[in-house]
Amino acid sequence: MPLAIASTNEEQVPVTAAPVTASGRPAQVDGPLKITVQSGDATFTQDAAEPLTFRAVSGDNPGTTSFLVEADADLGAGVVTISDTVTYEVAGAQAASFGLSSGPVEPKPAAVARKRR
Repeated sequence: MPLAIASTNEEQVPVTAAPVTASGRPAQVDGPLKITVQSGDATFTQDAAEPLTFRAVSGDNPGTTSFLVEADADLGAGVVTISDTVTYEVAGAQAASFGLSSGPVEPKPAAVARKRR
């Protein structure tokens, strides 16, 4: 079943597969997930220690990325590919503070000094 995920362009989203049979019972797959970026600017990372998980990593620019997720459902010598898609919507991160700073003290202009008298 397709999955829709979302984050800002400062975040990533872990995605984990939980394979099931046609009747919904837990099932195994042969090997790790195979991930392909079909379109968009996001990328992904995979850790060999978590073969059924990948992390969708946002690109710098807002937009939509489509991932194809595949695995081999045949636990024997053959290959029976199952697949699904993940649509990743990336929004631009919003400003959260000003980050104000000041420069060195400087003399004020003469015109401002006269007005104050």
